[in-house]
Amino acid sequence: MAILITGASAGFGEAMCRAFVQAGFPVIGAARRADRLAKLQEELGSLFLPLQMDVADKASVDAALTSLETQPENFRNIDCLINNAGLALGLEPAWEADFADWETMINTNVLGLVYLTRRLLPQMEARNSGYIINIGSIAGNYAYPGGNVYGATKAFVRQFSMNLRADLAGKNIRVTNIEPGLCGGTEFSNVRFKGDDARADKVYENVEYIQAEDIARTALWLYQCLPHMNVNSIEIMPVAQTFAPLSVARKTAPAPAAEPEVPDQTQQDAGFFKKIAALFK
Repeated sequence: MAILITGASAGFGEAMCRAFVQAGFPVIGAARRADRLAKLQEELGSLFLPLQMDVADKASVDAALTSLETQPENFRNIDCLINNAGLALGLEPAWEADFADWETMINTNVLGLVYLTRRLLPQMEARNSGYIINIGSIAGNYAYPGGNVYGATKAFVRQFSMNLRADLAGKNIRVTNIEPGLCGGTEFSNVRFKGDDARADKVYENVEYIQAEDIARTALWLYQCLPHMNVNSIEIMPVAQTFAPLSVARKTAPAPAAEPEVPDQTQQDAGFFKKIAALFK
């Protein structure tokens, strides 16, 4: 039985395809960019099956899954679904964000993920075995300026993963949400900043970030754990990254009121004697 990995043409997905194939598992790598998948197949050989699919398009998902019915038996049944396809777009505050970017993130990170899961979960339930690994983000746990809808989509993925576990009580189907922090060497920030590579590079400047291979090794370890063990979620940050303090917007302090002038005692005495002297003129 195969592992289906979405977003397989770059970043986490590409690294996970390599890790699982090298461990001897048949892998279906799904992505929109067929040319990237073809190159990956050349590298990985017969244990890798490229599958052109746009998870944000239900018709594309349906057609791709139907095409698997004509593939060799080891690719027809999917034992593990890794929902990796996703993206962030923009870092503007909510009132300046492009609504089209919000729609794209919701359609991919949320609707695409749940639709593909819904399509594959029945076969896992019928076999009473399987694994769903969702790629979330620490952005779903900790808010940051500009994270608005991206963070909300990843919070959805986290909650959806937990609710899947609740629905699957008594079933031999595992569910894990992997929540990466700052990870470089992928297209994540290049996509977020819409091709502004210089700005993307600044995100990782002078930081020993985690890498796609770290996430790939984690996913492989999870899959190879004994079937009675379920890791509900696993949060991974580079050592250089930690929890930000909660910011407080403080008002500008008002200027202190001027203190009343206290007359000099010597001047007060001189004035008194001038008044007395004036009475005898």
